Amino acid sequence: MTQSPTIRPMTRAEAFAHIKRAEAEGWFPGYHDDEAFWACDPDAFIAAELEGEIIGGGAITAYGDEYGFMGLFIMQAEIRRQGLGTQLWHARRDRLIARLKPGAVIGMDGVFEMADWYARGGFVFSHRNLRYERAWPADFTADASPQLVPLSEVPFDALCAYDRTCFPGPREAFLKAWISLPERKAVGLVREGRLAGYGVIRRCGKGCKIGPLFADDAAGAEALFQSLAEFAAGDTLIIDAPENHPDAQALVRRHGLAESFGCARMYLGGVPDIAHERVFGVTTFELG
Repeated sequence: MTQSPTIRPMTRAEAFAHIKRAEAEGWFPGYHDDEAFWACDPDAFIAAELEGEIIGGGAITAYGDEYGFMGLFIMQAEIRRQGLGTQLWHARRDRLIARLKPGAVIGMDGVFEMADWYARGGFVFSHRNLRYERAWPADFTADASPQLVPLSEVPFDALCAYDRTCFPGPREAFLKAWISLPERKAVGLVREGRLAGYGVIRRCGKGCKIGPLFADDAAGAEALFQSLAEFAAGDTLIIDAPENHPDAQALVRRHGLAESFGCARMYLGGVPDIAHERVFGVTTFELG
């Protein structure tokens, strides 16, 4: 009979160690992602413990009580396929549902081979988010644009308001950390005094990842992409782009990026009502 692990919250140190394990799984989070993830929701990190040892864990991030996201689901390799991960996953789902208001949407990015299993837990496939990458030229220089400004020069309330059109829940604490941590570049696109898009790129265990990349239109996304790509000159440039957004797919093809990985975006409770046409690159596979 499968033993039942103890399901409990993680400490900060345990959560940071768990995020580090994501690199061994090939997810390559950013060097300072753990700080932003913890700032976003310190109650999100859940451990499965057996005989005094943490055997797995995951995040159940709550964005207020309006939206939740399940990510960072990792079990120790040697105890997989024993039913322990199933117990943890269902416990995490149920705990997250309890943290949100009735009927709130929960999202996740799951590896393709697990999509049917997640569907049995109530999640419905929406689209694929595909990872693209390319060794970026060391001499790359972006086209100059007076509309591009350091994101630190954009009023924070304007940034949060724009982000809220592209993301299903409020995430002020996350954004404050995400745009200001070291080893990253954050750029805003301002048109006629109004924020019309923004993007962030950060150094990761492998290369430099853009995320998010939000813009009103393809021209704005192109300008932001080029500015962010300068940061990756001489390194690998990576972006996770939604497959169901033709302009996002055109952007990665135009710049010669090749598909290297992907996840199935799935939702419990329906597809959220956001400006999907503005999402050219998702923020992270771990927290949405």
